[in-house]
Amino acid sequence: MTILVVGASGATGQHLVSQLLEQGHHVKAIVRSAEKLPESIRNESRLTIIEASILDLTDAEMAEHVAGCDAVASCLGHNLTFRGVYGKPLRLVTDAARRLCAAIKSNKPEKPVKYVLMNTSGNRNRDLNEPISLGQKFVIALLRLLLPPHVDNEKAADYLRTEIGQNDDMVEWAAVRPDGLIDEDEVTAYEIHPSPVRSAIFNAGKVSRINVAHFMAALIAGDDIWIKWKGQMPVIYSKTSMIAQ
Repeated sequence: MTILVVGASGATGQHLVSQLLEQGHHVKAIVRSAEKLPESIRNESRLTIIEASILDLTDAEMAEHVAGCDAVASCLGHNLTFRGVYGKPLRLVTDAARRLCAAIKSNKPEKPVKYVLMNTSGNRNRDLNEPISLGQKFVIALLRLLLPPHVDNEKAADYLRTEIGQNDDMVEWAAVRPDGLIDEDEVTAYEIHPSPVRSAIFNAGKVSRINVAHFMAALIAGDDIWIKWKGQMPVIYSKTSMIAQ
């Protein structure tokens, strides 16, 4: 398979690129600087590095980069600095999803291309009308006012749910919702649920970035697991996090 990864130099994106390469896939990685990729994967023969800011690419360039790809994975996120949170682009994740899906469609692929989005457990799947407490609703409302990246995550998933939908001929999607992210060196046991089983605000669990990357890679490469989760927003927790519930 050939997979395009955007946000490849981020903490989760690096794990995803590494795991896809280990599985024998060809990976195109869009990064602002190749130096941000670990040296251990930078010189892999099956890795094509595209140095660019994703939203600075022209439509023609975007279409060229997604051409021939079986899947596109987005690990994009906002840097946790004042400029990263409140500066432009405020809709990095959403705008990238829109433009990448448009690029996929412009190429008219013979079979649907998978779009795997890294999202957040703090975002509800409104297709399922997931219940949350009044307290969590209040906190989420504050986050929408104070933290543009949260709105960006919501709008990116809503774009896939409502504009791509469940029956698109050229794009299929899944939005992976990790709970509290932590760093670990190895993949450990984890659980996948259709909806959160604990409050993302008041009783958050944990999941390692490497586990999130492992699940995203499984969605990309596996037919059965893709059939199970496509068009959905699965929530991922590390099993050790669930024991502490």
